[in-house]
Amino acid sequence: MTDSAQHAPETDPTLLAALRDAVQGGLPTTIADLSALIRVPSVSWSAFDPSAVQASAEAVADLARSTGVFEDVRVVRSAIAGAEGEGADATAGTDGGAALGQPAVLAVRRARNGRPTVMLYAHHDVQPQGDEALWETPPFEPTLRGERLHGRGASDDKAGVMTHIASLRALRAVVDDADLDLGIVLFVEGEEEFGSRSFTTFLREQREHLAADVIVVADSDNWSTDVPAITVSLRGNVTFRLTVTTLEHASHSGMFGGAVPDAMMPMVRLLASLHDDAGTVAVPGLTRYDGPVPERSEEQLAAEAAFVDGVRPVGEGPLLGRMWSGPSVTVTGMDVPSVANASNTLLPTVSARVSIRVAPGQSATDAFAAVEAHIRANTPFGARVDITDVDTGDGFLVDTSGWAVREARTAMTEGWGAQPVEQGIGGSIPFVSDLAAEFPAAQILVTGVEDPDTRAHSPNESQHLGVLHRAIAAETILLARLGTRSV
Repeated sequence: MTDSAQHAPETDPTLLAALRDAVQGGLPTTIADLSALIRVPSVSWSAFDPSAVQASAEAVADLARSTGVFEDVRVVRSAIAGAEGEGADATAGTDGGAALGQPAVLAVRRARNGRPTVMLYAHHDVQPQGDEALWETPPFEPTLRGERLHGRGASDDKAGVMTHIASLRALRAVVDDADLDLGIVLFVEGEEEFGSRSFTTFLREQREHLAADVIVVADSDNWSTDVPAITVSLRGNVTFRLTVTTLEHASHSGMFGGAVPDAMMPMVRLLASLHDDAGTVAVPGLTRYDGPVPERSEEQLAAEAAFVDGVRPVGEGPLLGRMWSGPSVTVTGMDVPSVANASNTLLPTVSARVSIRVAPGQSATDAFAAVEAHIRANTPFGARVDITDVDTGDGFLVDTSGWAVREARTAMTEGWGAQPVEQGIGGSIPFVSDLAAEFPAAQILVTGVEDPDTRAHSPNESQHLGVLHRAIAAETILLARLGTRSV
């Protein structure tokens, strides 16, 4: 995962200058459109208003039509995988009782004269804003501070949506419609932040429209605000609810404490068993991916992750290897009485939400089996353990030997003025493995508009506008180059 010199030939200078001018000229409109999307609180979680996600989808569909590129633009809803009546016509609304996923946008332009087809993926749904008191600006009011546009979804992934839209506008400004033979599919999902529950159904139903030679997933990170990256490995994920129960009901801690195990005691010991003293994951059967990683200092990591004074990294080995190539275990929430409401009782039951990142190359199913076996073998005091709400997603390793990666390296170098770094990502994008399974012949490029200070999913999320500009330039150049190739 290092810099590579494997590039395709440079772009014709006259064409390159025209593409750059078109991108530059379109930036004010791009930023205005991004700001309008941020104002739509398109949280796809079930507890939030679905009409906002519908409004967001309609706005993206209008943006797709504005490019003047597509023959057909639709807002589509598909049944959630496994839901009753899944095979019904969910798009038309006659779902026969099926539970539908959130609306996606599908726009299609068919290839001509033997040119390839590229699928452009992004998602228009966002994470909840969380505690608004932690935001320095209103989460759904786009606010420009320096070079960064702040707001929920500003980067993840409405800037990804606008990268595709702006690139298509710039391409269309330079290349006449009659000369644009490249096939283009725009797929903007509406529930990526809520588990992509209808994704597999959508792929199956829309397979004919989605089939592509190259898939560009604009939902990842860059090395810095000045250096682009191609993501070549993604960790998988396993999440579940862990419930530990020791008593039928709460009991007085003074009367029974010392002999009767409260639920917190085995829960704490069980969670502690998932790591060793160095903070390395200690679950037999969880594997690591053996791949090269660039250097990163502890000081740089501490600054990027906002360590408080005195905190040091956990785990062993190269820092980026710990985050890209190995497993991690995080407790992301617990159901226990608050400190304000704590009484002197022994807790009968305690629940925790456990999130596990799985090394590239290991299936999420195998990883969950290993973790479940560890929990069963290490539960103390005979406590009852229940594992529910299990969700899994596989990681992915990108094949970097194809011509599309070489084209992307050249386009990124010309669009950013710096050679891209091939990097891993500690986070998970499970649908990438679904895309690869459905379209095994397609070459997949994982790109994005984030940078180390984006704070995606967190309060004060923002998009660096210089990164947005360069990402649009790189994608526009890539599309122009793909339009001259033959399949």
